[in-house]
Amino acid sequence: MTADMSHLAEARTPTLEGGHLKLLTFNMQVGIQTSAYHHYLTRSWQHLLPHPKRQLRLDMVSEVLGRFDIVGLQEVDGGSFRSSNVNQVEYLATRGGFPHHFQQLNRNLGRIAQHSNGLLSRVTPSRVEEHRLPGTLPGRGAIHARYGEGPDALHLFVAHLALSHRGRVRQLDYLSEIIQPLRHVVVMGDLNCTPEQLHGHQRFCASLPLHPVRPPLSYPSWQPRRALDHILLSNSLQAADVRVLDHLFSDHLPIAVDVQLPAACLQALTARLKAEPR
Repeated sequence: MTADMSHLAEARTPTLEGGHLKLLTFNMQVGIQTSAYHHYLTRSWQHLLPHPKRQLRLDMVSEVLGRFDIVGLQEVDGGSFRSSNVNQVEYLATRGGFPHHFQQLNRNLGRIAQHSNGLLSRVTPSRVEEHRLPGTLPGRGAIHARYGEGPDALHLFVAHLALSHRGRVRQLDYLSEIIQPLRHVVVMGDLNCTPEQLHGHQRFCASLPLHPVRPPLSYPSWQPRRALDHILLSNSLQAADVRVLDHLFSDHLPIAVDVQLPAACLQALTARLKAEPR
């Protein structure tokens, strides 16, 4: 599909003035409009078949995502029949003006569906890794993006965890091993558990003191009752302007936060920016 270039946002690199980054996490549910429980049944066909309004929904979503510096996405399609062969991560990056994007394909159903996580970023990551999370059923993953070099680099994880308690325990244990030696950490995504359930995973909480920003209710989007979507920060990072965004078609609401970076971490990021060619 050819995009109308006149509506594409201009890519920009954040200056990091004030030492903060605008972050957002969003489970997109592949752009399916869900505003009632019965839609899980009546609109379930959209998980396999294309919908004529899905592209319009993506355009509206991209306008919102374009206001942020780094965006973590869950339940996006990597380009298959159901998405009209549009890689939604790449499309949203282009429409939103993000110069950097990364797609993690977690469940490959060939031409039918490409279940993925996504990362959109205005800041150039120094390294991006993908992790296949353990579980009885394959198909869960996490993206690990590092910004800057050295011990004061910022480490950002985009994760989508399992529905089952046993699966989440194994996945949080796996992430704990990676997070433990790091200093400045953000973990964000659909963790499929409430803050109370998350605090019950002692190994994860002990690996690095990650404090949740005021956890807003994000699910279901039409009548939020549970906080399943999280942005967790190491103690070195401070959160401001925590908010839940308006309903953007999915059954989850987007969660946004402004993160204040400590001086050492900011220096690691700005050193990377200054080294980039203009």
